[in-house]
Amino acid sequence: MSRPGRNEAAGYYFTYIDRIPQDDILSVMERQLDETASVFASIPEEKSLHRYAPEKWSIRQVLNHINDTERAFSFRALWFGRGFTEPLASFDQNISVNAARADEYPWKNHVSEFREIRRSTLALFGNMPVEAWKRRGVASGNLVTVNALAYVIAGHVAHHMAILQERYL
Repeated sequence: MSRPGRNEAAGYYFTYIDRIPQDDILSVMERQLDETASVFASIPEEKSLHRYAPEKWSIRQVLNHINDTERAFSFRALWFGRGFTEPLASFDQNISVNAARADEYPWKNHVSEFREIRRSTLALFGNMPVEAWKRRGVASGNLVTVNALAYVIAGHVAHHMAILQERYL
């Protein structure tokens, strides 16, 4: 697939999409699996509870957010890619982060979960029929294509990895 056009997603999604300049999104996702998991694996258990400022998420909460978001956006891709047309609700990251209680679970569990979710995402998109990538639907009140969702997923990880490097590590 090729990079999404500006008519494939709401403008704010391009904060993530624009982080991925390549056309081969599956290769990007595969590379992210190895590179990102390696960074996460290098973070010690105690450091994973670090917050760069009061009221900011811990590293565990950031990774939990990455995991939850990838699940939610992969479900959107599945839904629209399989031809469902009913609109999907918004995903409120703060509700998700607060309910997850990520700091209560071992860091290694979060890292393992990232790997498993990304493998599942790769399987979903890797087996998506060509015509499904062009399908679209409404999520969070905005039109989005399956193609754009793949880029949002990868760009969202790139976005948070940059924040982790800048503010946490």
